[in-house]
Amino acid sequence: MFKFPQDFFWGAATSSYQVEGNNSNADWWPWEKKVGHVNSGEACRHYELYNQDFDLAKELNHNAHRLSIEWSRIEPEEGKFSEVEIKHYIDVILALRARNIEPMVTLHHFTNPIWFSKLGGWENKKSVDCFLRYCDVVTRALAPYVRYWMTINEPTIFISHSYMFGFWPPQAKSNWRARAVHDHLIVAHIKAYALIHKIYKESNLGKPAVSIAQHISALVPCLSSARNRFAVYLRDWLYNFEILNKIKHSMDFIGLNYYSRQLVDTESWWIGSLLWDVCKKNHDPVKKNSLGWDIYPEGLYQILLKLKKYNLPVLITENGICTADDNLRWEFVSDHLKSIHRAMEEGVNVKGYLYWSLLDNFEWDKGFGPRFGLIDIDYKTQKRTVKESAKKLGQVSKTGVLP
Repeated sequence: MFKFPQDFFWGAATSSYQVEGNNSNADWWPWEKKVGHVNSGEACRHYELYNQDFDLAKELNHNAHRLSIEWSRIEPEEGKFSEVEIKHYIDVILALRARNIEPMVTLHHFTNPIWFSKLGGWENKKSVDCFLRYCDVVTRALAPYVRYWMTINEPTIFISHSYMFGFWPPQAKSNWRARAVHDHLIVAHIKAYALIHKIYKESNLGKPAVSIAQHISALVPCLSSARNRFAVYLRDWLYNFEILNKIKHSMDFIGLNYYSRQLVDTESWWIGSLLWDVCKKNHDPVKKNSLGWDIYPEGLYQILLKLKKYNLPVLITENGICTADDNLRWEFVSDHLKSIHRAMEEGVNVKGYLYWSLLDNFEWDKGFGPRFGLIDIDYKTQKRTVKESAKKLGQVSKTGVLP
């Protein structure tokens, strides 16, 4: 039996573009049409069905929920802010509060307003000022009802998928452009952190808790050669911890998104090989999710121990699995909770666990195929069906005990 603290946060996460539907002012919307990608369309219609979804979260004994604000709704044209949309998000936050669910707000979750992208997006030096102006408006509106903030979701994934691999808009494949985006995101977070704290102080509100949600993979050398061990060291520093090290004085906690491991097997000492090569020979086979990602709960324990050096609380801001096998989903959740508990016994201050995701949703370049949700969505009828794994996690949320 694994017992968690009474004040532990239990819940799930969503992001606006993936669940709301009809986010036609966001840069992904025209991009989907341009490249012939499946359109996010109505998604889960969470924009109007949020009360129904939060009722289900409450039935599942969630006491926290992570959501994102859609910048392109708040500021559809540069410098023009929508009072209607600001009120919408206040209503959403109040709907969580009414159910005693702690709202945890993400300000940037991959999507940008179209006008912002036309200016060059995060490559443009102006991007930081644009983001701060948006942060200022949203923070002032929501501060009375929100304590937990994440400025930016998974900056390393945004940089790699949009500016290095070219999977996502603007589909750049340029290390120079990626570097500019990287630098601007770091400055944007540090300044937004200071701004949010300043607004709370001026408003005589209790101190907020501000961070980012950082994607961290477990990096495991396939064969324990000097080259593989060096590649693991290099990737760990560059992909997992470099941004955290740059912003460590501008974090009140660490938001951790953990899904999988990389089995590192390098073919040469060439820098590309050291940075990207993975095992292709199926050494050390483990179970996988429906996207082929390795299921590796041990990695979460290892990462949590590495995060101890920052001497900050850790919040699991995303951890989840896409699979058609709901028994595998529960096994995944249960095994990862055991890893968290083990790390906590060794002194890591983990404050909560947010499963990704509350709902099946639009999974970016993968479309609607992957099913990550605790709640099944029939995209034709928008019918919600709670999965058995969700009920089991709901029991743990209620009792604080994992059998």
